Amino acid sequence: MRKTLSFSLAAVAALAAGGVAFAQEAPKREPRPPMTRADVEQRTNEAFTRMDANKDGVLNQADRDAREKLAFDRIDSNHDGAISPEEFAARGDERREVRQARADGDQRPGPRMGRRGAGGPGSMGFGLARNADADGDGSVTQAEFASAALTRFDSADANKDGTLSREERRAQRRDRSGHQGDHRRSPEAG
Repeated sequence: MRKTLSFSLAAVAALAAGGVAFAQEAPKREPRPPMTRADVEQRTNEAFTRMDANKDGVLNQADRDAREKLAFDRIDSNHDGAISPEEFAARGDERREVRQARADGDQRPGPRMGRRGAGGPGSMGFGLARNADADGDGSVTQAEFASAALTRFDSADANKDGTLSREERRAQRRDRSGHQGDHRRSPEAG
């Protein structure tokens, strides 16, 4: 009984020490600088260019299919049309390395993690692009994409100075995620 208690206390102490060491090693992230409307235009153009996989000037299902094929081909290292357990495991190792490099401060772009913005059947699955189809034709032009991004920027720019501050970005994230904050809730709403 006494050995078990000693061992348990030693294990708890080791875990606590490891947690403190981990917390001390975590790099501090620098706050992102304010973002201007010109920054949004530039980033939007770059994002559109990346997403337009077949370079036809519109984002549509063909681009999504092309990106999925590229992703499959990256994992299928022997190009036999199937992903073996070894290829799947190698992809997991690559993803862990990229995450670790980013945690260590390396900001080089790596393969996309997950499928953010992926929608259901018939969806383009491009996040912002999904909501940018102004004319409802199932494809998004660069003008529609830029217009949607700038509309979002303008709605977040609370003081209308053409720059999004850190606080304005936080408020936009809260609004988008549906977390309006307790200060907006009336006492009767409970």
